[in-house]
Amino acid sequence: MYAILDIETTGGKYNEEGITEIAIYKFDGHEVIDQFISLVNPEKEIQAFVVNLTGINSKMLRNAPKFYEIAKRIIEITKDCIVVAHNSQFDNRILKTEFKRLGYEYKRKTLCTVELAKALLPDQSSYSLGKLTRSLGIPVSGRHRAAGDAMATVKLFKLLLAKDLQKIIIKESIKSDTKLKIEPRLFDIVEQLPTKTGVYYIHKGDGEIIYIGKSKNIKKRVNQHFTSQAPKAKKIQLLVATVTYEYTGSELIALLKESEEVKRNKPIFNRSLKRTSFSHGLYSFIDDNGYTNLKIDQINGKETPITTFSNYQSAKSFLNRTTDEQNLCQKLTGIHLTNGSCFNYSIKQCFGACIAEETKIDYNKRVSKIINKHNFAIQNMVIIDRGRAIDERSAILIENGVYKGFGFYNLNYQINNLDVLQSIITTTEHNRDTQHIIQSYLRRNKKLKIVNL
Repeated sequence: MYAILDIETTGGKYNEEGITEIAIYKFDGHEVIDQFISLVNPEKEIQAFVVNLTGINSKMLRNAPKFYEIAKRIIEITKDCIVVAHNSQFDNRILKTEFKRLGYEYKRKTLCTVELAKALLPDQSSYSLGKLTRSLGIPVSGRHRAAGDAMATVKLFKLLLAKDLQKIIIKESIKSDTKLKIEPRLFDIVEQLPTKTGVYYIHKGDGEIIYIGKSKNIKKRVNQHFTSQAPKAKKIQLLVATVTYEYTGSELIALLKESEEVKRNKPIFNRSLKRTSFSHGLYSFIDDNGYTNLKIDQINGKETPITTFSNYQSAKSFLNRTTDEQNLCQKLTGIHLTNGSCFNYSIKQCFGACIAEETKIDYNKRVSKIINKHNFAIQNMVIIDRGRAIDERSAILIENGVYKGFGFYNLNYQINNLDVLQSIITTTEHNRDTQHIIQSYLRRNKKLKIVNL
């Protein structure tokens, strides 16, 4: 659990500043579950430059509560939380100073989004909150006011969690939560899980990930792990301390994250997903008469397939469907072995390429369109899919046939250039598995929005 905060102060000499406004959002890693926002009477003058920057003046604070009146609420909302702030050293120092004046030692574990951003977003020109959020397409309202800056930090932290492919932030959070070191009942774990689409991580008490999975309904899938009598499931049940998760909204991103993170984290119970998940591919060749033929064959590592399939049956179904939809010749797609005309020609669904009635130029042009549509190596596009919330969309970037990664953007902030898109993208490795996952998903979901670059 995280308490993400921002503090506005009077300015002035070191350790003599007073708080003028504070905003705290309690964040469970997915959404804000509690909040506290208040002006504060600092009982001292505000520096003129601060008034100009924040718009907060002494007149506004005359009837605001003094710090000792809100101290209890701050302790309550940050209890058992890691305190997160943009330049947390400053905010933590101000809080500790205020509590020290009351004779109370305020102690919380902290995280700094400036330091996290420098580690996870190394190529940014500036790490100030304003410039960083602007370059990442994060909408900000109420800049230089506590509520606006704290909410911007929430959105930034959410993006940084997605960029943290090693799961260092989550693992450290689990370690620091003493309640999770005592194994809770499996029922209690399941009850806290959502019924949304995403990736889930099963942890031991020390934070180690022992299993990664994806599901359209995380709660239902984890419950299956905990009620199964299979040997692997029983071992997981004995070791599990907690389950964390990430919403993805998009099933495609869930599939890609699962594949990538199993390879990266190597959980002990994910043996099967480490193996390549496709066996057959679609290939093309030119026959003696100059016609482009399509064929299904096993992946051999020597030739590059146009697209890949999990098994022969799914490959055959695709070829049958494509042949019928595009009026291709069954003979030239290997479906009907014959020396004469194919069956589709007899029912007017083939234009006669099998007996040279349709010219090779016309036929090859139609086949080329199919090859270009499914040939990953020539794609430059962004796949737009569901986001994690109603006002959000996901973007999967492919450049020159290479999968670059995925990201999320708010609908209020349109992604209109490649630089902004690349900055919000969580970069992941392109390999044959990710290519297969994307191609399979596109074949199954034909109504997806595709933006060609």
